[in-house]
Amino acid sequence: MSHIRAADALARRLYLAGCRRAFGMPGGEVLTLVDALEAAGIEFILCHHENAAGFMAEGAHHVDGAPAILVATVGPGAMNGVNVVANAEQDRVPMIVLTGCVDPDEAETYNHQVLDHRAVFAPITKATFTLTTGAAAVQADKAVRIATGGAGGRCGPVHIDVPISVADAKVSDEMVHRADASAGAIGADALRRAQGWLSKAERPIMLAGLDAVRDGAGEAIRAFCETRGVPLVTTYKGKGLLDEGHPLALGGAGLSPLADTHLLPLFRQADLILLAGYDPIEMRPGWRNVWDSATQNVIDIAHDTNLHGMHGATLEVIAPVGATLDAIRAGVSPREVWDLSATRAALRAAFAANDWGPGAIVEVCREVCPPGTIATADSGAHRILLSQQWECDLPRSLLQSSGLCTMGCALPLAIGAKRAAPERAVVGFMGDAGFLMVAGELASAAALGLPVVFVVFVDRSLALIELKQRQRQMKNAGVDFGATDHAAVARAFGGNGVQVRDRDGLRAAMQEALGAGTFTLIACEIDRKAYDGRI
Repeated sequence: MSHIRAADALARRLYLAGCRRAFGMPGGEVLTLVDALEAAGIEFILCHHENAAGFMAEGAHHVDGAPAILVATVGPGAMNGVNVVANAEQDRVPMIVLTGCVDPDEAETYNHQVLDHRAVFAPITKATFTLTTGAAAVQADKAVRIATGGAGGRCGPVHIDVPISVADAKVSDEMVHRADASAGAIGADALRRAQGWLSKAERPIMLAGLDAVRDGAGEAIRAFCETRGVPLVTTYKGKGLLDEGHPLALGGAGLSPLADTHLLPLFRQADLILLAGYDPIEMRPGWRNVWDSATQNVIDIAHDTNLHGMHGATLEVIAPVGATLDAIRAGVSPREVWDLSATRAALRAAFAANDWGPGAIVEVCREVCPPGTIATADSGAHRILLSQQWECDLPRSLLQSSGLCTMGCALPLAIGAKRAAPERAVVGFMGDAGFLMVAGELASAAALGLPVVFVVFVDRSLALIELKQRQRQMKNAGVDFGATDHAAVARAFGGNGVQVRDRDGLRAAMQEALGAGTFTLIACEIDRKAYDGRI
């Protein structure tokens, strides 16, 4: 029997899961791990901060579907990744977090950079392991299956701590790959109830989210909605499950009080609510207990039993979203029900752009960008506006941190997505504060030769927080900052940098950027308080 390193056993199982890229920053404790990843055919991409590396890994995951891989060295490297791992847990991202650690025997008499990585990551991961020589292949298989949710359950991060000596230890080259059990299906009694409700419904509406994206349920959702004329609302991460140019698509929801004034009444009036993979972790308090499952029929199709308390349901189905919708639709005659074209028109009017400002920036960029563009959005006021205005023609084409809402995520998400999909246009939208958190990762974009477009909303303020201060009649404190020449920063890192102050300038800059050979940063100057009344 031939032997390989324990690190090789881990890397080979990740390659079998479809992984082709790992992101991180190496230290002496993970050199064997990096070598094993490369030997297995998984490119190791050097980043400049572990938190950004994790978001790059997530960006690639949304393109290729494989688990994201974050590599961090012992101590400070591992701790730098805590935020993105917590984000992966809340945003249901299958992420394998690989950290190096000092050997246990060594740690008894040597404490430099020694801390309990597993204790730190345990509350924010689905599982955490310490790689062992005798079970490395089994642990690698378990990690992949847990992270990807197997046949059921939601995706999420799994942490593997890799002691230095174990990474190099010789193990059997036997591959462990246990097949997942078959996914569940809606039961006969539940199916009859659901079909009966649908056949009688005059005001059905669907709300789709993360689980539907994971299931690839877009085609099933389109067919279901068209069969009965069912309007569709999605969470922000569910955008594109139905092409948002479709007359039944009412866009995204969850953060905008302005959008809620149009959408929430529909759910209160509906006589049938279909929750298609809806995970309310993306939503805000206004979406708590919107409907009454005692008087309205509510079908909740999800990957896990919902214990969140955000809403009730009349019928809960733990099964794949697309297959369940197909089964319900199959037994019901097609017919159209309520017409919500007026609501769709009202939403468009509510978010109509001004001559110049954040809305105009989104509008111009969407006009210029081709079909299939991947957009990423940082947290802040611009994200709320962008998520309402930006129409997605495909799922996973607007990437953002929706559960944890991490600032500084848009730039690395865009880099990771572009690395995995070089043929697609990729545009990262961020506020100036978020950009300054991760500006150093422009070096990663330059080193990789990626022609990503970064659009920065420049108002020299934490606009969303400043708006909340004013709404609470508090004095201005800790939300404003000085001017930065963002375009010059981009040029300093080897990319293109442009400053614009109107639609024509932005349109020309975006058209040029999409055809450029390197990254471009477009700094869009807007007035302070430009979001007032807009979100």
